[in-house]
Amino acid sequence: MVCRTSAAGSWTGRRVRELRPFSGESSPRRVCVLFSGGKDSTYALHWALLKGFSFGCLITIKPRSEDSMMFHVPYVELTKLQAEALGLPQVFYEQGPESDVDALKRALTAAREAHGCTALVTGALSSDYQRLRISLVAEEQGLEVFNPLWRKNQEEYMRELVRQGFRFILTSLSAKGLDPRLLGRELGQEDVEAIISSARVHGFNPAFEGGEAETLVVDAPLFRKEMRVEGYPVRVSEYNWVFNITKVELLEKRGDHEWSR
Repeated sequence: MVCRTSAAGSWTGRRVRELRPFSGESSPRRVCVLFSGGKDSTYALHWALLKGFSFGCLITIKPRSEDSMMFHVPYVELTKLQAEALGLPQVFYEQGPESDVDALKRALTAAREAHGCTALVTGALSSDYQRLRISLVAEEQGLEVFNPLWRKNQEEYMRELVRQGFRFILTSLSAKGLDPRLLGRELGQEDVEAIISSARVHGFNPAFEGGEAETLVVDAPLFRKEMRVEGYPVRVSEYNWVFNITKVELLEKRGDHEWSR
């Protein structure tokens, strides 16, 4: 077990004021965000900041097993670069022999003690397995839990992500009907519509909540820098592909996006 806490300067007040917030009043809650580097946790982070919550830290857990049902596995180390791009502190916890639940308990304890967090925000979309276990652990530690994406319409959510300036790539595919040419490529509106159409035909979740694909956010409205990722696709089996990342770097942003609810 290894737990690292990174620090960052205070920037959120300035950056959030540049965007249109959800409400005119700040919240006394101090939130930590369970952050995997994918589209859902990045969206949840933006929701929390624009809601006016005081920000504590990102929490990232590197699972021991590639088969973890609670935590995102692919390229979780890259969240450190994303935290740098955001200018936000991060608690990065490497799971040891303990269970997923115990790993989460220890990561939340570190976040409470180091950053004074009183609430937890997650990107859970429709997985009861994940949501219920995370909520139980958080509430045992006295943390209020927010799941802003819960039961959100997946098709509209995918469209909204692209429309609002969330730039992400696919790092793995594991469903019939997903084109491997999408791997490693930033998804645009046409790609999203193609995914939605294919999901209707083949019966997979268009937002990949069932693990049909994994995502990596390379830029978003509150990122101060963007990531450039290079690599190549590798076929694992008939419908399973991964994007093998060979190079990642942080660059100055090409332009800012305004994000609204």
